[in-house]
Amino acid sequence: MSTQTQLSARFADTFPELAVPWRSEEAPDPRLVVLNDALATELGLDPEWLRTPDGVAFLLGRDVPEDARPVAQGYAGHQFGQFVPRLGDGRALLLGEVTDHDGRVRDIHLKGSGPTPFSRGGDGRAVLGPMLREYLVSEAVHALGVPTTRSLAVITTGRKVQRTRVESGALLVRVAASHLRVGSFQYARLIDGSRGGDGEELDVTRRLADAAIDRHHPQARGAEQPYLALFESVMDAQASLVAQWMRLGFIHGVMNTDNTTISGETIDYGPCAFMDAFNPDTVYSSIDAQGRYAYRNQPAIIGWNLARFAETLLPLIDDNVEQAAATLQPVMNSFSDRYRAAWLRETSRSLGLPTTDISPDQEKLIDDLIGLLTEHQPDLTRFNRLLAETASVDQVDDAPVLRMFTAPGDITAWLKRWLAMSPDREAMKRVNPIYVPRNHLVEEALKAAEDGEMAPFLRLLDAVTSPFERHGRFSKLEYPAPEDFGRYVTYCGT
Repeated sequence: MSTQTQLSARFADTFPELAVPWRSEEAPDPRLVVLNDALATELGLDPEWLRTPDGVAFLLGRDVPEDARPVAQGYAGHQFGQFVPRLGDGRALLLGEVTDHDGRVRDIHLKGSGPTPFSRGGDGRAVLGPMLREYLVSEAVHALGVPTTRSLAVITTGRKVQRTRVESGALLVRVAASHLRVGSFQYARLIDGSRGGDGEELDVTRRLADAAIDRHHPQARGAEQPYLALFESVMDAQASLVAQWMRLGFIHGVMNTDNTTISGETIDYGPCAFMDAFNPDTVYSSIDAQGRYAYRNQPAIIGWNLARFAETLLPLIDDNVEQAAATLQPVMNSFSDRYRAAWLRETSRSLGLPTTDISPDQEKLIDDLIGLLTEHQPDLTRFNRLLAETASVDQVDDAPVLRMFTAPGDITAWLKRWLAMSPDREAMKRVNPIYVPRNHLVEEALKAAEDGEMAPFLRLLDAVTSPFERHGRFSKLEYPAPEDFGRYVTYCGT
């Protein structure tokens, strides 16, 4: 064991009600497929040591420091609107927490580490393709400046795992600000609700809320009503997060309450994808037949999830639940305005326009643009980037972005209105990516990796983690899928 490797058991020690001590499944023939050297260094881990057999054993959760206590975390959740009271880490383990070079506490978490008491009949394993997908997309999202869990490593286990076909077993090592979720609070309330007697019935929920304040939203501690302030802080963090997804055309695909973090980080890259043609009804997930988590629905769904979070906090707000609801309701009712403000700020960033004191004319310009994008459905990533290359009002008729519209006249008038606002096109280039994980390229890279060829994956990873600077060797990565790629469908990988 590396003397540099320190893991605390903070969550395990603080919340025994929400944690089951557990050990990862042994891997018969582990092989490190990809390691995030920069992230390892940031966490105070030695990348070279992590590549050794001892380091791989640590990443697998088989050889952890003596003071570590890996646990499977318990949580509940609304899955596609249906409440499931006991979900938990069915194929995951929290190894423990580390303190990074900036003094932040970070979770080290495994995904695909074998069955746990929460597995509900599943095998607890993961396979290579979905784990590499999460690594690729989460690191791309991080490079785009969006709050997210990170990926430290992917390791193949040497097992063969049966899904729709036999695939190579694999494990992802994930890093997060924490794994506290709305579902964690739902589970805590169920535990508290099952207890009798006065004084203890809110113990787990209160301790969980206090931990969330201390770790993620410390400004709430000094508020007159700290638990109300916690709710507002989480609401603002999630409104900002989803506004960033919407600006970039990112579709999460499975926005259940157990995938809504208290920290405001993106978590769980299962059936996720970046949208090519701008169509608000886009759904990529094979398990979302009704389009509950379609692109256009993401703001409403996060509002719904936050309402479920609010329900768990009611007894902490006031002993009288009716009074607590009356206190929380105006805050909950403000969500649509808070989200709208976050979305206007994000879209203004894309357009190189002021992000504060947004004028009615600027707001109208943004709303009109969404109408044009919805009607003509250009590729969103290229549209945002090419917009920055529209030089002046005098050159609008020759602007490259016009070629993305079947009826250029519809966008020309809009472009002149936009340019009249003196957009900062250099600032636009810093926030509008050239490269995102294009769906056809992701699938191409994952298939090659499954066949033992990692070069396409590493090349795509290199591009999407440097998304704002154009590189000649990545020129083919700028474009959406060819027409013969067909309709794209993603799977959760379980």
